Amino acid sequence: MKLRVLAAGLILGVMMTGGVTQAATKDGQKVVAIDAGHQLRGNSSLEPNGPGSSTKKAKVTSGTSGKASGLGEYQLNLQVAKKVKKELVARGYKVVMVRTKHNVNISNVERAKVANAAKADAFIRIHANSSESASVSGALSIAPTANNKYMSKKVRKASQKFSKKMIRKYCAATGARNRGVMYTDTMTGINWCKVPVTIIEMGFMSNRAEDLKMASASYQKKMVKGIADGVDAFLK
Repeated sequence: MKLRVLAAGLILGVMMTGGVTQAATKDGQKVVAIDAGHQLRGNSSLEPNGPGSSTKKAKVTSGTSGKASGLGEYQLNLQVAKKVKKELVARGYKVVMVRTKHNVNISNVERAKVANAAKADAFIRIHANSSESASVSGALSIAPTANNKYMSKKVRKASQKFSKKMIRKYCAATGARNRGVMYTDTMTGINWCKVPVTIIEMGFMSNRAEDLKMASASYQKKMVKGIADGVDAFLK
């Protein structure tokens, strides 16, 4: 994603439809939904930016790509998302994946609705960043503003809390520069959420060094730990 930087019982089965994976949950088990941002091909058709909004945005874009690694953002996001799922399952969570492959066509509204339908306790939207300046680096999270008119007050405040905890834990685990929380009401995939949500922008693919780090297995291990720690900090 390119942003302008301003300073009842056992698991019984699995159902897959259109790239969405869901599973039954144990009693009391926390549910985490994961959206690996973007997909192989974007969809420029328009959808409302929020419920009842007259403002419309593209349903989904293909994202950015690595300056040095050559990886598409959609590829990196899914690599990390699958590893985060494995880690969260090991920590006792039920995980719902919005997509498990690249060749899907799932809009941002539909992605939010997957998390809503799962009644997720937390919804992580995994992304990587890009800047016109190759020197810009670091991670940030994205949350709704205090004036967001699409979300309930409870979900809005929970999303802000989740975003703060996520970026702090992610940067502690990775050593990435902490660019803090970006507050905006322009994200369709946030505005349609009825559950706590954050976007984690893991680093800048436009920065050669950071791009190569994010593509490496050793650094991805740190990224995964940071994201899982962020979930723990919010839900436990």
